[in-house]
Amino acid sequence: MRVAGIMSGTSLDGIDVAIVDITGRSWTKRVETVALGSAPYPRKLREELLAVSNCETHTAAISRLNFRLGELYAGALAAVCRRARLPLESVKLVGCHGQTIYHESGRNTLQIGEGAVLAERTGLPVVCDFRPRDIAAGGRGAPLVPYADYLLLRDRRRGRTALNIGGIANLTLIPPGAAPEEVIAFDTGPGNMVIDALVSHYTAGKRRFDRDGRIASRGAADPDLLDVLLANRYFQAPPPKTAGREQYGREFAGLLLSTGLPLPDLIATATAFTAAAVAAGHRLVRPEASDWDLIVSGGGAHNRQLMAYLAAFLPELSVRTSAEFGIDIDGKEAIAFAVLAHETWHGRPSNLPSATGASRAVVLGKIILGEQPAPPLRSSV
Repeated sequence: MRVAGIMSGTSLDGIDVAIVDITGRSWTKRVETVALGSAPYPRKLREELLAVSNCETHTAAISRLNFRLGELYAGALAAVCRRARLPLESVKLVGCHGQTIYHESGRNTLQIGEGAVLAERTGLPVVCDFRPRDIAAGGRGAPLVPYADYLLLRDRRRGRTALNIGGIANLTLIPPGAAPEEVIAFDTGPGNMVIDALVSHYTAGKRRFDRDGRIASRGAADPDLLDVLLANRYFQAPPPKTAGREQYGREFAGLLLSTGLPLPDLIATATAFTAAAVAAGHRLVRPEASDWDLIVSGGGAHNRQLMAYLAAFLPELSVRTSAEFGIDIDGKEAIAFAVLAHETWHGRPSNLPSATGASRAVVLGKIILGEQPAPPLRSSV
């Protein structure tokens, strides 16, 4: 079955699309990537999304963005199909995560990006709104990607930890020969979110991220500030646990800026903080790890300084990227939501209670049926 996955993460940098072919059943299924692409958010739209994320705001703004994102998701999918010379109708199902604008772990969550608009524009069935069902079953609504991590990366002999560094960093630990219920997954803390906010301040909005870690490489991480940041009890709390913009958004960046440290040093400290939090999380649940790979994906995998910190803080692990395992660094989460949509379409649960804390495995998301043929669609991003 050909499935498209659409993902826009907490970094608010844009839309990732993955088109995959899924064959086989249960844990023996194969996932082959057919096409990948991404589309950045227009600057004004990104500012509007930031304005409604984790804050008191007007419901009218959220409603309008909800429908507009549905249009943008449809346009992004159409653009990827066109570039890959794939007929849109060759895709049989779309899984769309949506854009998280609020997540209160274990209590409520809100992802916008209207699935009905996406279904209407493409003529395809859409699975969306994945997280609420896990929360209803007693879980935290996150992380959900570990289901795909286990499917794609498990190994009989070597331990594998999948680390995705988006706005937030999250780990999926898969012991050698592990069964699904033995998987441990959780958010370690900030990923790129704090770094991006500081870079935007440092460059007066001209840059959104620290390309290759160049700014961090010119600064020096402040050990005293790093110790203070790591003293937060979140890092000693056992999983399952989740983090988000509510912890590491604008207010957190403002607290760092109030220290008065030079901005390159602050960016270096934020970069080291992300890596140190990952290391603390890994050692919390796996204090001894031999014959173990740390497999990195997400935007943070492009940050050389961050990758160097990971290797320094976790010398016992083999630090690699997901590309070495045939999984696109930037497309992994979109691929994951294609897999989750496929499971939902076939009526199969795809949360891992050991990762989310749910009382049981449940079928995730809402299905909106498409109606072929849809009207001609062009990219609107």
